[in-house]
Amino acid sequence: MSVNTLTADPAGSGQPRWRGALTVAFAVLASALVLWLASGQVVAALAYAFGVGCLAVALSFAVRPREAAETSDFAPPDWSVTHAAIERGEEATAIIDRAGRLACANARFAECFGIGAAPPRLGLEGAQNEALENAARAAWRDGKAALEPVIANDREWRLEIERAGRGQDFLIWRFAPLVRRDPLQDVISHVRGKVGQALGREGIQIAAVAPDGQIHAANALFVARATGETEADVAGTDFVGYFSADEQERIFYAREGTRGASVRMLHVPIADPEAVALGSAAADPAQTASLFLLIDNQGGVGDTRTGIPQIEALLARLPLGLAMTDRDGRFLFANKAFLRAAGYDESGPPPYPSDLVIREDKGALADAVRRFAQGSGGAGDVAVRLRSAPEDPVSLSLAGVRGLGEGAVILSLKDSSEETRLKREIAQATKMQAVGQLAGGVAHDFNNVLTAIIGYCDLMLMRHTPGDSDYDDIQQIRANSNRAASLTRQLLAFSRQQTLRPEVLQLPDVVAEISTLLKRLLGEKILLEVTHDRGLGLVRADPVQLEQVLLNLAVNARDAMTGNGASGGIPATKAGGVLRLKTKKVTAGDVRAMKSEILPIGDYTALIVEDTGHGIPPAQIGKIFEPFFTTKEKGKGTGLGLSTVYGIVKQSGGFIFAESEVGKGTRFSIYFPVHVPDAADVAEAAAAATAAKLPAVRKQWSGGGRVLLVEDEDTVRAVAERALVRQGYEVTTASDGEDGLEALGRAISAGEEFDLVLSDVVMPSMDGPAMAREIRMLRPELPVLFMSGYAEEQLRREIDIPNMYFLAKPFSVAQICTAVEDVLKRR
Repeated sequence: MSVNTLTADPAGSGQPRWRGALTVAFAVLASALVLWLASGQVVAALAYAFGVGCLAVALSFAVRPREAAETSDFAPPDWSVTHAAIERGEEATAIIDRAGRLACANARFAECFGIGAAPPRLGLEGAQNEALENAARAAWRDGKAALEPVIANDREWRLEIERAGRGQDFLIWRFAPLVRRDPLQDVISHVRGKVGQALGREGIQIAAVAPDGQIHAANALFVARATGETEADVAGTDFVGYFSADEQERIFYAREGTRGASVRMLHVPIADPEAVALGSAAADPAQTASLFLLIDNQGGVGDTRTGIPQIEALLARLPLGLAMTDRDGRFLFANKAFLRAAGYDESGPPPYPSDLVIREDKGALADAVRRFAQGSGGAGDVAVRLRSAPEDPVSLSLAGVRGLGEGAVILSLKDSSEETRLKREIAQATKMQAVGQLAGGVAHDFNNVLTAIIGYCDLMLMRHTPGDSDYDDIQQIRANSNRAASLTRQLLAFSRQQTLRPEVLQLPDVVAEISTLLKRLLGEKILLEVTHDRGLGLVRADPVQLEQVLLNLAVNARDAMTGNGASGGIPATKAGGVLRLKTKKVTAGDVRAMKSEILPIGDYTALIVEDTGHGIPPAQIGKIFEPFFTTKEKGKGTGLGLSTVYGIVKQSGGFIFAESEVGKGTRFSIYFPVHVPDAADVAEAAAAATAAKLPAVRKQWSGGGRVLLVEDEDTVRAVAERALVRQGYEVTTASDGEDGLEALGRAISAGEEFDLVLSDVVMPSMDGPAMAREIRMLRPELPVLFMSGYAEEQLRREIDIPNMYFLAKPFSVAQICTAVEDVLKRR
């Protein structure tokens, strides 16, 4: 690397200084001669020459010293000196220039990261590389930056970046190993170090003790009192063995006996803060190390208040939330961890511990503090609800202490906010899963009933013509059965078990097809605005289900803008508003900038539905996707609309987010991953084109075929049998999988063959998939058509049988006949 510096001769000519002076003098005389010849004034020419000469001499004396000084201030850099200066043990250091080139690096950097690439291009994982680049930009902009942790070479580092150099054209990168501190080791170092010495000077003995009673460390005063030798090593010895007690339960050092001063003990558990936050067994006081502080009852330290400030300072450094009260239950002090865990924002504690809890728990907590303050000592827990989080009970630990003057009770409280949040999320997820399984099971059983009702209606309609007295009644029964079937589809959508027919499509096409229906649905007082981005990516979804999503969201928006959905104390808005439908292109960079923990980084096509209604309160926004929860007035809404929307979006591989502000409106953002067509999509399109020709092919099967029908529901089996027999098929029925196998065995023994197996999925004894696998061992090419109310995609993943087809329940007579014909024509 080269560095520009000033030389001794600013002109860079290398000539002696007298030559420069001669040149100046010659120029002055020449100009004076020209002036004399031009003006004819000799005196004026001489005066001019004299003035210019004096000015030149003055300038030369004024400029040259400064140039000499500038020349002496800077010297070319010696990078070997810089390299020696940045050799700092475990710290990896590198210097880069403005162009991003590696100017210098120490041996530790070369060992850990190599010198093939300069930071931030260190070949780390994607998120780490991005973080390094952001830190570099911040350092160039602000002069310094820091990042923690940086994970490289199976180690964690703390990175500090600083801009430096005369022109601020260099960045210094310092990677320091990140060491996780052990609270027990910190306490041991304090006991053996200055803290232990300071406590000893005040007459306080201190020892760190393991759960089994073995001493980890102790200060010099404890060692001298316990052993009589200041240099003795007590590590690994039994703590209790150094003490004895008399009949009054006073505690003495065993070496001194009752002739010595009795001592008062303060017991403080030492727990890992991460274990405390997680509530693990490692934070149990009975299983963690302890800190014992001992104060003499008489002598120079008889006034126990002497050591209280030091005790408070020590407790303030511990990661546990600790506080102390007097015998009247007043706070003497509380460390920051205790106040943070209690949700108390003030710098100091309130007068009483009961001021931290709700009114219903004040009496119980006050009684507990008084009991531990006046008793003979001990420890226990009390469940309370803090004013900062009244819905979540927490465990407050209390321990009575003696020998600390005014101090009577120590209170311990851990910060369990994160643990509570995780428990709430797990409980919510478990509840949603249980409700989803219940909804799916109910919908499955209900689909069997609806299949029978719709099937018998179809059979009855075949015997009646329009105008008959019973024809309209049968049509009404069938119409209401279809309405019930749509309700079961909502339940299945919520539990993500409905059957989807995904297609590769553009979202604007779906919006355009339903816009006319939405305008009629919204009415004249609500304006519908539709905008689309350019260059939107393809998505793979069921267009019918997407229309259902838009309809549900539009109905909710209409109710919110017309006042029909106001509840929870929210006033109804004016009878009108604007519903905006937007499609938006979202790139991977946009997702990365969002910093969402839920949305994976990738390309998406977003569908945004935004209204100007009354909005949703913050307390309810987290519950809107739960089944049977509604913000509408009592008697309005089923509470299944948004849960259905959520189920459809999630089963389609998308993500949905809700944002709302009371009085301004609600915004739903749905993200579908961009679909890249492949060979499977081309084959699917070809199959769809072939399916368009099916009606002409089906005629050859109208004469019949042999079908093995296996269904455990008697009514469904009867409807399906009658429907197929009317179409000319020869049907053999069975009530479960075992009966189906027996029927197939009898047919094979008689030299007969079935053309198709039509079977339910869920059956007692032997279900449909198990029966199908047994059948395939006998007749590998025999097609199987499954009937079920569950999702086809889910069944295909679980069953995984080749040459398998699917018919969704509930179905009509025409649908089952069409499905059977479609399967048979493929043989």
